[in-house]
Formats: sequence, structure tokens, C-alpha cells
Amino acid sequence: MDINRDNLPAEVLDYIDSLESKNKNQSIEIKDLRHLLNLAIMARFGKSSEKENSLQPELFEEFDKELIEEVIEEVTVPMHKRKKAGRKPIDSSIPRHDIVHDIPEEDKKCACGCELSKVDEIVTEKLQIIPEKVYVERHIRPKYACRCCEGSGDEDKPVFRIAPTEPSLIPGSIMTGGLLSYILVNKFCDYLPFYRQEKRFERFGAPISRQNMSSWTIKTYRVLKELNTLMRNKIKTGPFLQMDETTVQVHGEEDKPDSSTSYIWVTKGGPPEFQIALYEYDRSRSSQYIRNFVEDYSGFLQSDGYKGYDSVLKNNSKITHVGCLAHARRKIRDAYKADNKLKQANAVINKIQKIYNVETKLRAKKLTSDEFLAERLSLVEPLLNDLKNWLDKKALVIRPTSNLGKAVTYTLGQWDKIVNYLKCPYLTPDNNAAERTVKPFVMGRKNFLFAGSTEGADAMCFYYSLIETAKLNGINPYAYLRWLLEQTPLLKDGESIEQLAPWNITPKEINKIMLPV
Repeated sequence: MDINRDNLPAEVLDYIDSLESKNKNQSIEIKDLRHLLNLAIMARFGKSSEKENSLQPELFEEFDKELIEEVIEEVTVPMHKRKKAGRKPIDSSIPRHDIVHDIPEEDKKCACGCELSKVDEIVTEKLQIIPEKVYVERHIRPKYACRCCEGSGDEDKPVFRIAPTEPSLIPGSIMTGGLLSYILVNKFCDYLPFYRQEKRFERFGAPISRQNMSSWTIKTYRVLKELNTLMRNKIKTGPFLQMDETTVQVHGEEDKPDSSTSYIWVTKGGPPEFQIALYEYDRSRSSQYIRNFVEDYSGFLQSDGYKGYDSVLKNNSKITHVGCLAHARRKIRDAYKADNKLKQANAVINKIQKIYNVETKLRAKKLTSDEFLAERLSLVEPLLNDLKNWLDKKALVIRPTSNLGKAVTYTLGQWDKIVNYLKCPYLTPDNNAAERTVKPFVMGRKNFLFAGSTEGADAMCFYYSLIETAKLNGINPYAYLRWLLEQTPLLKDGESIEQLAPWNITPKEINKIMLPV
């Protein structure tokens, strides 16, 4: 409603202006709150995957004229081979047991009187499962003595002679390498807490308490602890690191309640020929952990936008800090989607998707590092400049405090770090590899909820490191753990446990180790 302001007193005009200003601010606040509500609804009920068909937005949706040319563009679909329909073949490494279904003997004679000859056969494969096989190893050591002289005739040797006890990680325990490997893989690979495994062992007729499982886990970690230090040093010998962190609840921390939050820091890296995943527990998210970890490292470090990395790496000449384009894409997409502006979102996602398409095509060519860097720079730099121009223009016309404004501001603030990936042939535009490494721990945390002690948190991280490193390199986690636990007691004095590190054995060698038939 228009108001004639000509004859109104100054006090009234000031009051009207204050109301209009208040109304404007409330409208902005309502819009931002609706945006946050839409984001919460999408997170709760929407698709979690970021894979979208950005070239086919929703119909009948309004969008800015500025973006029309971005959406309507010619798209070339590359030729591809269609996958053969049907079930995937069963792995040839799985043993086969033949069952022959033959016709009766009387049907093997022809009406002419001759015997029928086998000309072919039809083979149908079905997968059979035998539940876990549990058995007891009885280690028998015969004891010998002389009945004639009762040992008086041989003073150099003992009266009773018996073979030495087989070396064991935990002497006097019923634990074997196969048993503990099974327990560890169940918990850290398949997310079964000890209390659930306790019930399973009861069904097998071999009751093992969760207290025993926890005790074996800690005691074995103490024996293998040196391997954790070796992995920490080895991962920093590679040209790059990717880091991320997530929360964990640890009981028994000094000066902290059991309900407080601690952190698991996850690092992925290692030499080019072997990947390593390292999990480490720390009481806080302080940048001091990062500072201590990278103290003797030089190379590339890729991370998200957490400011702790900036405070450590800002003036570090030995380390090139690389940002994550996926985080920027996620923030921009969510800002548009929450306002139901899918076409605007798709226009921006298309710009970013072109960068990923170039990355995929170049990696398929298997170029040398120098060739890859040169070709990627020539193809991607114009695409990055195009995206940067769009961000600069948007920053001038949108409200900085809006969700899209925050997303644009975040991306521009990270831009110099985002483009640093072009300098390293081993890095991609995003830090998703580190996020995928975090996921197994997050899945486990949903089941076991917390670590019972600080040493338990360290042990948990150590086993996650071994299992996820094995998986990254195509090694069967159970087979590697069993081999490690069985070989460690056999090490001779002076021999280093490094020879049992996962990078010192090939997948072909280790994957032969399976449960006894």
C-alpha cells in the first residue's frame, strides 16, 4: 500500500522507514530459514548420491536469462559398448564341485541297437555356501624319558624331553591367527561389534566372550604397534597426501567426560606403486595434529576447506595445499536445489562436469606424468577460467549472506588451492578419495558407537589402517591379517616386522591363504 509521505511528520516517517527496514530484514530471514528447512528435508528424505543428470533438468522451471545459453548447448554422446545382459559369471577362483545328472543306462541305446555316444554337455553353475567351519586344533607334544637309567646316563640333556611350545602372539591363549583375523574382519570390515559376535560364537558351540575378544585385540596391537609407525612413515614417502577427519566417542579420556567428542584423522597416500590408508585417533580437531603429522613431509596435501589446514600450510614452502572442487560443487548445488532452481544448478554443474570429463578421458589414455600434466593443463585451464568468470559475476549481484552467496564466497576463497591439483598428476579435482576412506569407519561407528578406552581407540585405528590398506591394493583383508598374525611370532631375533608390512607382499601371494577345507 502506497503512503503519501508529503504531509507526515518526521517522527512518523522515521517510524515507517524502520518498519519497512524491519520487514525487509524479516523477509530475508524467512527466505534463509526456508532454505535451511529445504536443505534439512533433502538431507533427511532426498537422494544422498551426488550423481545427477545435469543435462536434463526439471521441466516448467523458471531460470535466469543469463543461464539460457549455458543450459541449451550441443552435447556429444560418445560411442560406447553396451553391457551384455544377464548375470555376471561366478569367479573362476572359487572351487568347483561337479554333480553329474546322467540319463538311465537303458536310454543310452539307440533303437538301431547301437550305443549312444556323448557329443556334448550342458553345464549350469549354482553357488553353494557352507557356514563357518569351526574346529579345535589339538597341539600334541609327546614327552620322552629313559626307563633304564632314568636320565643318569645323559647329563648334558634333561631327563624329560619334549618339543618346544609353538610360538604364539598370546601364549597360553586359545586364540589362533585364523580366529583373531575372523573376529577383526567381522568388526572392522563387516561392522559387527563384539557383543554380536559373542552371540554367533554361541551358536557355533564355541563360546567366546566379548571381553576375551577385546583383550586379544589390545594385546595383539601392543605386539604389532611398530607396524603402525612404519605405515605412518611410509605414507609420507609418496608425492601426495589426502586428509579428512570425523568424530568418535572415546571413554576414559583424561579430563574429558565420556560423552565428549574426539576425532579420527584419516590420511590416504603412499608411494605411486602402493596406496596406504592411515587412521589415527586424537582428542581434538586442533590444527596441532596436522602440524605434527606433516612436520617432516614435502609434497602435495589435498583437503577440504577446514581452516586448521590453512593455519598450518599457509606459509609452508615444502607443501602445496590443494583444495576440493567437490565441496564447492556440493555447496552451490545445495543452494540452488533448496530454492527449487534446478536449471540454474545444472548450468553450473555442467561447467564443473566438463572438468571431470576431461580428467576421465585423460586417465584412460595412460599417458606419462609429464604428458598428462601438459595435456590436462591445456584442456582444463579454459574450463576453470570459465567457471571462475561465472563465480566473479555472481559475487557482484547476489547477497553475500544468502546460501548461494556463501557458496560462491567459499569457492572463491578456496580457488587458488582448488586449481593446485593441476600441478600433480596423481591428484584429481576433489578430495573424495579421502572421504571414501573415512566411510568404513563411519559405518562401523554406527554399530559399535564408541571406543572403550584411549588404547582401544588407537588399536581400532591400527586395524582399520591394515584392513583398508589391504582393500585399496586388492588384498583379501582376512588373508593378510591371518598371514601377519601367524608369521609375526616366527620372526627371529633381529628381524624387522617391516617384512610383514602390506607393501611387501603381492595380492596373488596373500590371497591364496584361506580357511582350511
